[in-house]
Amino acid sequence: MSQQGGKATGHEDDWWGQLYGDFTDDTGPTKAPDTLDDRFASAAGVSGTGAPVPAPRAGTDAVAGPSTFPAGLPKPPGFTVEEPRERAAPTTDDEPRTATQVDLPTHPPAPLDYVGDGPPTYAAEPTALPPADPDDLDDLVADTVLDGARYGASTLRAVSLRGDSARYRGEPRRDCLLTARFGTGEHALVLVAMATGARATPGAHRAAAEACHWIGRAVGRSHGRLADDIRAARRGDLKSGLHRLTDRSLGKLRASAAEQGIEPEEYAATLRCLLLPADPECRTRVFFGVGAGGLFRLRGGEWQDIEPRVTDVTGEPVVGFGSLPAETPEGDRLTMDLGITTPPSPYDPAPEPPREPFRFRASVARPGDTLLMCTGGLADPLRGEPELAAHLTGRWSAPEPPGLAEFLADTQVRVKGYADDRTAAAVWEA
Repeated sequence: MSQQGGKATGHEDDWWGQLYGDFTDDTGPTKAPDTLDDRFASAAGVSGTGAPVPAPRAGTDAVAGPSTFPAGLPKPPGFTVEEPRERAAPTTDDEPRTATQVDLPTHPPAPLDYVGDGPPTYAAEPTALPPADPDDLDDLVADTVLDGARYGASTLRAVSLRGDSARYRGEPRRDCLLTARFGTGEHALVLVAMATGARATPGAHRAAAEACHWIGRAVGRSHGRLADDIRAARRGDLKSGLHRLTDRSLGKLRASAAEQGIEPEEYAATLRCLLLPADPECRTRVFFGVGAGGLFRLRGGEWQDIEPRVTDVTGEPVVGFGSLPAETPEGDRLTMDLGITTPPSPYDPAPEPPREPFRFRASVARPGDTLLMCTGGLADPLRGEPELAAHLTGRWSAPEPPGLAEFLADTQVRVKGYADDRTAAAVWEA
């Protein structure tokens, strides 16, 4: 009888036993021998007596070495084919030298693999997956995230890659990427947010994700006013308002660390954002954020480093949870609270404020410009390896922006000594 009082059906939870039990009735005994030769003879008997092994098709090589390339297809840039070298097989004095052995050359490095003096330390492809918790699979982070869009006069490409070091060690990607559109039509506003969690901390990827999501919610709820201020070029209101939103987002991050009972430095993240209005008549691009990274512009075939430097940043550092003054030292009014109230900190003592200064830049794009915002994983090699800058100049100076796959290949060109996660967003101006 079952627990409900009915008759037992014989199928209650027996799937496990069917899979892993000792039942072998479905196979049945056999009296015939079961060797490899027997199986081949049986297959030959079905298809006909003496079924021969098919010979290679005419015009094809029996063995395709790594230096061969399919006929009729264009060869990739840098692909060269070296003729095989023949070496006579060992013979005796009275034996003709007919047989030959072929030394196949090794395949040259794949195009777009790396630049610089030598190959990087780690392999080019992912090796180990991060550990997974069966009860918290939402915590897993994909190795690579790729996105793109086209609005108004601009084309967006965005990517986040796990670094070579993390791929080798089986660690999750510490970088987080968020791309979102708020609103419709010409009044829409596109946000690109990227964050990097603190190095060598177990929750680095969670902190980066929280920072992106919090700033995304704040911008999304106020996208109408932000879009209007960008079109009207209200630089002071934009700077003070975005300063406040960044303060709130990073303050929540530090409050979350207090809830977990860990030091704020162990649950911290850099944050870099880009606002792109969909209005084709507006070419103002707004960057803001906190922490290391890069902001570059490719104009006229030359890279310009337009990252607001610490010495150029005026005003106080981004402050803690709910403690922004009414006015910045340079006189920017902090009247644009975007409808978000700032309650006092529920923690005593309140978390210490971040020490990184707030960075802001509003620039007007020109036709043909390419604007690049990235985390330190790409900014550092771009500044430190001239060959990488030259490579991207050649790739991104074409009239049309690259496709998603091409952009992925371009951003993952590696440089020896730089193995961190890479997150980048590039905007091409028509």
